[in-house]
Amino acid sequence: MLNEPLVFLDLETTGATANHDRITEVGLVAVDAGQPVGEWSTLVNPGVSIPPMIQALTGITNEMVEPAPTFAEVSRELLHRIDGKLLVAHNARFDYGFLRNEFQRAGIRCSSRVLCTVRLSRKLFPHHTRHNLDALMARHGIECDARHRALGDARVLWRLVQRWQRELDPVTVAAAATELVKAPTVPAGLPANAFDDIPEAPGVYLFYGENGVALYVEKSINLRARVMSHFSGDHRVNKDMKIAREVARIDWIETAGELGALIEEARLVKRLAPVHNRRLRRAAELCSWHWRIEPWPFRGRVGVREVAPDGEKSELIVLDRWCYLGTVRSEHELHELQESRPQPVFDLDTYKILTRFFKKPHRACSIVELAA
Repeated sequence: MLNEPLVFLDLETTGATANHDRITEVGLVAVDAGQPVGEWSTLVNPGVSIPPMIQALTGITNEMVEPAPTFAEVSRELLHRIDGKLLVAHNARFDYGFLRNEFQRAGIRCSSRVLCTVRLSRKLFPHHTRHNLDALMARHGIECDARHRALGDARVLWRLVQRWQRELDPVTVAAAATELVKAPTVPAGLPANAFDDIPEAPGVYLFYGENGVALYVEKSINLRARVMSHFSGDHRVNKDMKIAREVARIDWIETAGELGALIEEARLVKRLAPVHNRRLRRAAELCSWHWRIEPWPFRGRVGVREVAPDGEKSELIVLDRWCYLGTVRSEHELHELQESRPQPVFDLDTYKILTRFFKKPHRACSIVELAA
């Protein structure tokens, strides 16, 4: 695997959140058949101010990126350089998440195989506890005169893999890399591009079998990553093996945040009664419960406003005395909901979700008091 075309990639960004922050620099080292064949780097105008702390860490200032091209302007050149090659990055989920989001904003679909050098280091050297880039550089005797700059760090990654191949059996390194890159297997009942459009956003995903039978429903704060985890190839969970054999369609509902996803999951599980869901399903047999209900912590009806990680989606979840009344996305929808005078219907699963939710602080949401 390490003899195929590789691109050692590093990004500098305005922060740590791929859905919200932006790329400020791209650096890459291209390698083919174990030999370097080229380097490329560019500053990127992020369109937002770089926080002072990030400027101090990377040395990239607002003045430096102001005349630089935007990501959209360099996107085609970058895609040409990485297309069809194995991307190698340190904490690859971070870099690849930023890449996918920036390409998506530019209207370009990007899908690449990725090898993470953090995970590779942990696999090759399990007796060590620290695998950040500074620790690896110190441990393996690698120096860099441009640390925290994209091209400088990309060169470090290339030297690191070379060092590992010298310190260890190259066959062992290649085998470990191959295992880590193992792509999710698309089940036989799904088209080859089944995962391509699934967003890296909060929401609920649904697996359907033949004839539209609901197989499984679950919420996630990252729909794409969670769906793909079901088909990693090893099927260590028996349920995943069954789903892989039976699934014929994947659907999803994107939400602004976690609470909306939790409530939607509970509602869908009750309505669809998926074959492989046990949690949240209503029991078929009759039973009685004695439950002590906590007092409603507000004066009356409220809305929980959730904002998506990228800031581009907002939802207001309307609640009254532990009951879910609906989700709205505009003042007009809120007015229509209020005019319809929905009657609160108590649901034990929704009550449990809300009591747990309100006991924890949530930065990405706010409470709005509403007229009944």
